[in-house]
Amino acid sequence: MTVEPGLIKYLESFLTPKRKSLFEKVVNSRTNHFTVATEDVYQLHNTSAVMRSCDVFGIQNIHVIEERNLKRIDREIAMGAQKWVSLNRHKGSKDCVEALREKGYQIVATTPYGNSENLSDFDISKPSAIFFGTEKHGLSQEVMDNSDTFLKIPMVGFTESLNISVSAAIILQHITQELRKSKINWELTENEKNAVKFEWLRKTFKNCDEMIKSYSNTE
Repeated sequence: MTVEPGLIKYLESFLTPKRKSLFEKVVNSRTNHFTVATEDVYQLHNTSAVMRSCDVFGIQNIHVIEERNLKRIDREIAMGAQKWVSLNRHKGSKDCVEALREKGYQIVATTPYGNSENLSDFDISKPSAIFFGTEKHGLSQEVMDNSDTFLKIPMVGFTESLNISVSAAIILQHITQELRKSKINWELTENEKNAVKFEWLRKTFKNCDEMIKSYSNTE
């Protein structure tokens, strides 16, 4: 999506200086180097909490697979994150995997079992889509069979699994921290930044369509 920079500048002129500065600060910390996908997570609050973690740690896009469970975002748990993170919905796991692979992402399945690599050993250099499943059943066999690598959080207790929202927060905090310390070009492009800011501005102003028409009439 390409958005005219002049339109962004026009819409931003209606923000307070403080809000405009915050938009700029946050968008400069966003990344598409990593993205997140959740597969048929039953509890609404878990999907919403993962979305909140994406916002906190600068992941712009989240992919939600709704093959069996159609959901809505729990606004209370997301704490407004649904306004700032780009939500991508998929009807099936296969479609989601294929779409992300076409965008150049390696598919990373999170699982505490099998031949999974520890989080501390994860190679952050590759653009990666991190897949999370349910705590009880994990990811589907389809995702597991089509994954490029497997990732786990080291655990030393009796419990062998973590709630999806906790797992996502731990993994995202670690990999984004490592990413920002690296020399990898992880930032959004200028076009991507404009597209994200346009999305935010549309959600900020209830009369945004009228404002866009007004801008077009001045051209």
